Amino acid sequence: MVKGANEKIAVIGLGYVGLPLALALARSYPVTGFDISTSRIAELRGAADRSGEVDAAMLRASTMTFTDKTGDIEDANVYIVTVPTPVDAENKPDLGALTAACGMIGRILKRGDTVVFESTVYPGITEDFCGPTLEAASNLVCGEDFFLGYSPERINPGDKKYTVDKITKVVSGQTPGIAARLAEIYGHVTNGNIFVAKDIRTAEAAKVIENAQRDINIAFVNELAMICNKVGLSTHDVLAAAQTKWNFLPFTPGLVGGHCIGVDPYYLAHLSRSLGHEPEVILSGRRINEGMSGFIADQIDKHLGRKPSRVLVLGLTFKENVPDLRNSKSADLVRQLAEKGHHVDVHDPCADPEEAKTEYGLDLHPVMNDIPPADCIVGAVRHEAYCDFTSEVLSAQVVADGLIADLKGMWRHIDMPDGIRRWNL
Repeated sequence: MVKGANEKIAVIGLGYVGLPLALALARSYPVTGFDISTSRIAELRGAADRSGEVDAAMLRASTMTFTDKTGDIEDANVYIVTVPTPVDAENKPDLGALTAACGMIGRILKRGDTVVFESTVYPGITEDFCGPTLEAASNLVCGEDFFLGYSPERINPGDKKYTVDKITKVVSGQTPGIAARLAEIYGHVTNGNIFVAKDIRTAEAAKVIENAQRDINIAFVNELAMICNKVGLSTHDVLAAAQTKWNFLPFTPGLVGGHCIGVDPYYLAHLSRSLGHEPEVILSGRRINEGMSGFIADQIDKHLGRKPSRVLVLGLTFKENVPDLRNSKSADLVRQLAEKGHHVDVHDPCADPEEAKTEYGLDLHPVMNDIPPADCIVGAVRHEAYCDFTSEVLSAQVVADGLIADLKGMWRHIDMPDGIRRWNL
């Protein structure tokens, strides 16, 4: 272990972002991972990660410790906060977890400590909100007794190529000295692949636009899908042709959920409105993507003759090959199909059945072969297991004159028996 100058790091929040980061930092520094969930700490101590981001061998080999007790992180001098920053029912920023984390850290904060935030926020939150919250809890002065930093997370759940140690890490600090300190700390993780932002607000802004940009690009191809649908074209065929141009951006249509792309644009929109500017492009993209489950449900209903039918939805997680069910738009699709009178069965090889029941009231079928043949199969999430389906597998799950609604273009090139209808985005 190559240790820095007396650095002791505590990572607050051990989800998709915090856990891989903490493990990577623990290769170079003493690290304690903190989470308020006792059950989460217990599973990590037992070398199990329900998120699937790290394997048991990595957990067993790491020198880091796990805790749910604040007393175990009192001796840290760098606190890295990776708690979620969702939106509320009105799509306004929900800073509850961030507030709680600041309050907890503030009660144990010492002179000379640095608090770094990785949670997605809009410009100003770190210095204008988190700083005063830490001051109130600690009775210390921000910028004199303790210091702030911001290093936006860039974890892409399920992505084994662009892991935290293989990306450019943006860092920023309240002072040039803090920025340099964080560049050194994070540099041990990324082999020096660091970009030092001009200041904290710049780094905050850079993060919040990354997912807003993706949201807008996906909204464009989703609107394209609506247009192609009206003229009888497959959007995937159109995109396959267009992508032969060297500078065409390879986005595909579909449901847009999760804890980043479906959330972060609202943070930017909230800031924009607070400054008196109506964010037309950002919110237009959000409206299109939020409306996709309704559009898809209506198209499926139309192809089924507007009569109650049995529908099998394949995929409930927000993206392929991950167990993350947060902000699942497949769940919205299931609900809207049910509201149209259809009986909907749901299968997902990656999702936790208990979480699906708790979050959405849905019962996942553990074995797809046990589900009666459906009038319609909906390929909602591009899980690897579904991509491997053959004509025989699909034919066994749908009635002879049934419909296959392939939202992700997984089965475009599979020849199906005569009589089976197909609809693609």
